[in-house]
This record gives sequence, structure tokens and C-alpha cells, in this order.
Amino acid sequence: MPSGSLHYVQRVTDDFRLGISVGSYFGFGVDYDDDWAGRYYTTEANLLSFGFNPSAGYRVNNWLSLGAGFSVIWAELEQKAAVNNSAVPFQAGMADGRLKIEDDDTAFGFNLGILLTPRTGTRIGLTYRSEVDLEFRDVASLSNIGPVLQALFNLTGITDKKVDIDMTIPQAVMLSGYHQLTDQWAVMGNIGWQDWSEFGKRDLTLRSATSKNFTQSLNYDDSWKFALGLQYRFADSWLWSVGGAYAEAIADEDTRTPDGFYDRQIRIGTGIQYDWNQDVTIGAAYQYLDAGDADIDQDGGSLQGPLEGDYDPNAIHFLAVNLSWKF
Repeated sequence: MPSGSLHYVQRVTDDFRLGISVGSYFGFGVDYDDDWAGRYYTTEANLLSFGFNPSAGYRVNNWLSLGAGFSVIWAELEQKAAVNNSAVPFQAGMADGRLKIEDDDTAFGFNLGILLTPRTGTRIGLTYRSEVDLEFRDVASLSNIGPVLQALFNLTGITDKKVDIDMTIPQAVMLSGYHQLTDQWAVMGNIGWQDWSEFGKRDLTLRSATSKNFTQSLNYDDSWKFALGLQYRFADSWLWSVGGAYAEAIADEDTRTPDGFYDRQIRIGTGIQYDWNQDVTIGAAYQYLDAGDADIDQDGGSLQGPLEGDYDPNAIHFLAVNLSWKF
């Protein structure tokens, strides 16, 4: 899946800068076969978002700088699930029905930052990114529903009911540090916290023939992240980076769903940068993400049935290129 971003900084005075960032913000996506075992939980789920973030930074003195910005986020959500017609009397052997919603929304947030430079070659940063509340509203599309199940849905009033999915992109705090050990070596690291317990996403599903809504709440946990890295300048124009990170799981086997297949995360990455000249730097990087087994053990409802299993292997590979141009 391609993604990208663009960042621009404009010097106003020696101590004041204005900036803007645009690009991918947050998202996920899964696309399963229509006949897979968990199709009554989900067959497809996609959240795509685009962020626009103007910001400003001010250097108070030689050791303190402050920054702030606000975000405009556009997001689109699409979710699909199968409906188990065969689970209802007199409909045995009937093909699955289909459930779908699709909507988009625009929301707002902000970010703050503090940068300390206690000595040359040492930097300490603290950043905060606010939560962003997205609201998706759509009348669910139901198709190929059997006559008995359709009659039951009509009795519960769910057929023409609008689906409300409130999703909170979590607030996050990160403390980072950088220290130049020698002219060639530098070490850096960060500790971060994300408020996933407020994520608020609700799965689109029909648990039983008497369901009065299409959603099921997800009970995620907050997550801590730790990272450590090294940089080595092996030539005047070349800089090599390597590092690793660990993030806690936000769900366990009882709360994890097939559209959130992350467990604890272990990341290992490396990259290289080349100073083409004093104004242009180009780079490339690779990162490997081990997302754990992501066990699932869901009881489900009468239309869903139980779902038990894990993801193995469960990994994502990232490739990136970057360009920095000073003009």
C-alpha cells in the first residue's frame, strides 16, 4: 500500500519558523476471502485518512524551543461483513447475506512540542498529539437476506437503522532524546504512550437475529512504546541508522477482532542517508514489523458463531525513500 507525506518549513526570523505537513495520517485495512471462517465478523475493513497540519516553532533561547500546530483530518471508513442466513430455521443451506457501510468525515486536533538543548550535541524533546474524534454515519446496506431473517430484522427495526460509528484516534505523548557520542556516533531513543482505551471503534457485525444495532464495542488497552537507535557517520556525506522498538499489545485474545490483527509489536529498522550537496539529502530505509501471533478467541453470537485461531506469520515490511531540500 503506497503512502507519503510532504513537509515544508519557512524561516520568518532567526528564532521563528512556520511549517506545514500534509500526507497519510492514520489507517488500517484488511481484505479476506468471502468464504473464510470469520466472514461473519468481517470480510473487508478499510480506514483511510489524510492530514493537513500547519504549525509554528519559536526558539526562546539557546536551550529552549516551543512548537504548536493544529490538524485537519479527513477520513473514509468502509466495512463489510457476511450475514449467516443458514443459522436461522427454514433457511439452511442458503448463501450468505451481505452487510456494508461506507462514510467519510472531517475532524480536528492539535499538537504541542518542547525541545531542550542542555548542551551541544544533546537534545531532549517532549511532544503531545491530541485525540481526533471521527463520526461515521450511514444507513447499513443489507443484501441477499433470507425471508425469515428479514422478517426478524423488520420486527427489531434494524433494517433501515442508521449506523453510528464513533472513532477516536488516540491522544499520544512521547519523550525523546538524542546524544552525540563522538563526531561519528550518536545514540537516540524514545518512550511513548498512546490512549488506545479511548479508541472507540465499533465493529460492524450482526451477532444474532434479534440484534437491535449493527455495532459491537472494542475494549482496547492503553499502550507503551520504547525505542532505541544508533547513527554512524562513516564518511562526510554518508549517515547510517539502525534501531529497534517495542510496543505493548492493545488487545488480548478475548477482545481482538479480525480487523485488528496486531499483538505486541517488535520493529527493527535500518536506513542510510547521503548528502548530495549542502542543500540536498536523499535517503532510503527498511523496517520489519513483527506483530505477534495475535490470538483470537471470540464466542460470537448465534449468527456469528465462535472464532478461534492466530496469525502466523504476522509481519509487515516497510520500504521508504526520502528527500530533504533546503532552498
